[in-house]
Amino acid sequence: MDARSVIVRPIISEKSYAQIENNRYTFEVHKDARKPEIADAVAEVFKVTVMKVNTMNVPGKTRRLRTSQGVTRSWKKAVVTLKAGDKIEFFEGGR
Repeated sequence: MDARSVIVRPIISEKSYAQIENNRYTFEVHKDARKPEIADAVAEVFKVTVMKVNTMNVPGKTRRLRTSQGVTRSWKKAVVTLKAGDKIEFFEGGR
């Protein structure tokens, strides 16, 4: 799998920004991506050293609009821990 197709988008939230102080960055990743693929993709795209990858599958939530009911999409989240001293400039610009 191509590195650009593994990383779908960065997760921008208060919780993810709080983890940046601990060198932890959060991404939405492809549902079939494994931890080594995610680590290689982040290292290749952002030119950093990845120490650890934690993943979780986020289930879709039930939503209702008037009389119809549906489900939001399910997706996979990855929290990537970088080596001390490394940082991703993309996240740093929003602070």
